[in-house]
Amino acid sequence: MNYWLFKSEPESWSWRQQKAKGAAGQEWDGVRNYQARNFMRAMKVGDRGFFYHSNKERAVVGVVEVAAAAHPDSTDPTGTWDCVDIVAVAEMPNPVTLDMVKAEPELAGMVLAKNSRLSVQPVAEAEWRKVCRMGGLEKA
Repeated sequence: MNYWLFKSEPESWSWRQQKAKGAAGQEWDGVRNYQARNFMRAMKVGDRGFFYHSNKERAVVGVVEVAAAAHPDSTDPTGTWDCVDIVAVAEMPNPVTLDMVKAEPELAGMVLAKNSRLSVQPVAEAEWRKVCRMGGLEKA
């Protein structure tokens, strides 16, 4: 299994909206960055990801699972962009903020700490476990 981080502005798509989609999940559409698209193309069904609220909150607020492998983004008429479908798995009991990530030496190499602007990014397994523990999730 691989681990990822999906960033969203809560005003556009929030954790609450993601949870409300239930088992049907949601297409992670609208991404218009080649590196982020390529990360989604590398995802497998069953991979896990952090759901991250950007802008003011700047925190990991939940855990999602990839429910459908990369496919054409339904919001892209050009056929250039792909996306995956994700479903909510667990809410982070204690949101893990960007400041907390940056303050943790074990997470110094995390993409989020170095390039917080990238909308879809990989997370190393050790980073995954550390952020889960920081957020109060022992198993996710």
